[in-house]
Amino acid sequence: MKIFIVGITGEVGFRLARILKLGGDEVHGLYRSPNQTKALNSIGVTASLGDLVSIEPQQLADAMRGSDAIVFSAGAGGDSHAMTKAIDGEGVTKSIAAAKLAGIKRFLLVSVFPEAWRERHMDEGFEHYIMVKKQADIALSKSDLDWVILRPSALKNDPGTGTISLGVAQIHTEVRRDDVAATLAELIHTPAVSRKILELTEGSTPISKAVRTISSN
Repeated sequence: MKIFIVGITGEVGFRLARILKLGGDEVHGLYRSPNQTKALNSIGVTASLGDLVSIEPQQLADAMRGSDAIVFSAGAGGDSHAMTKAIDGEGVTKSIAAAKLAGIKRFLLVSVFPEAWRERHMDEGFEHYIMVKKQADIALSKSDLDWVILRPSALKNDPGTGTISLGVAQIHTEVRRDDVAATLAELIHTPAVSRKILELTEGSTPISKAVRTISSN
């Protein structure tokens, strides 16, 4: 398959690109800084340089054209309200519009648990982030695309285990970025999983089995 990743140099996006390339897929994407070119080239990826904030939907569609699936894994990373809205919110709606212009139906969105860290009484900035992510989920779910929304638990950088817990509702805990990327790769190649919101946490089920179980439900 040919996969386009918005946020390809992010911590999940880069891991996903590497997994897909190793599996024989063609990988492309959008990245913001020329300083990131060397890292992409190191895994055999040539992507499009562009700023998600300023790029027009038609320009993004031109970069995406010919892809079999889009993965949106970009994020402002706790920056200002304005950047969160521009990337985590408007970046998604812009990518949806671009996918439609390019005639691409399959769209996977990396989102967030709505109740993430509620017991920690997070600040107003985090509440804004959660609200923007939820609005993006709604925008994608109301589209006519072949979408999947994946909501990982709190992300950590420990090496992946290859096992997860995946379902329509989970208790928010933690999950490794390696395992999030591997789950996305499996979902991309499982077209039977469509128009579903899935929550992802640590668990004991092998990733391929977890996705296969979802696809049969």
